[in-house]
Amino acid sequence: MPRISVVDRRAELISAALRVVAAEGVAAATTRAIVAEAGMSLASFHYAFASRDAMMRELIEFVVEHETIAAFPSIDPGSDARSAFRSSLRGYLDGVRADPGREAVMFELMQYALRTPELAALPDEQYSRYRAAVTELLEGAAAALEVRWALPVDDVARMVVTITDGLTLAWLADRDDAAADRVIEFAADSLAALALPVTPPSPSTVPAPLSPPLKETAT
Repeated sequence: MPRISVVDRRAELISAALRVVAAEGVAAATTRAIVAEAGMSLASFHYAFASRDAMMRELIEFVVEHETIAAFPSIDPGSDARSAFRSSLRGYLDGVRADPGREAVMFELMQYALRTPELAALPDEQYSRYRAAVTELLEGAAAALEVRWALPVDDVARMVVTITDGLTLAWLADRDDAAADRVIEFAADSLAALALPVTPPSPSTVPAPLSPPLKETAT
């Protein structure tokens, strides 16, 4: 094959490993299977990576980076908070539906990392990136919708990541769109309840208190 740079060789091997994992699972992603998928020799693999675990670390980092970029659509500020959150969550689920294999790979790679001492720190890094991405999204949403969060935004971000994880796993298991939509409605209600107006209503919009009835005077 034509001579390619180490950077390009590593990228091709990562892409090949991702295809193997998506098709057959992590256990099938042996060094031989990966180089066969990439059309390379074993020597090419060891020229690019010190070990299979080193390659798996880069694979997980690659997938997490691209997942973080693509996972959470922007909030549309053109409506109320509940509608904006519902729209964003539906956009997220549309992404899951469009490529369910990617989501299955993410969960499998996380489980693999949890069981591999050399990679044990990666799941925490993965979820830290997710929460950072969602925190940025929530801060932008608060500014666009003119609200403030009733809880620390980091806590709200953790809730959103937890909701989307559960939503994803449940949908991958049963592919029940109607049930997923009910979860989204619940999540949108919950998030909207945490989005408080930045400023209280102006006096002109607050109903005046009722005056006490006038007492009749004796005649």
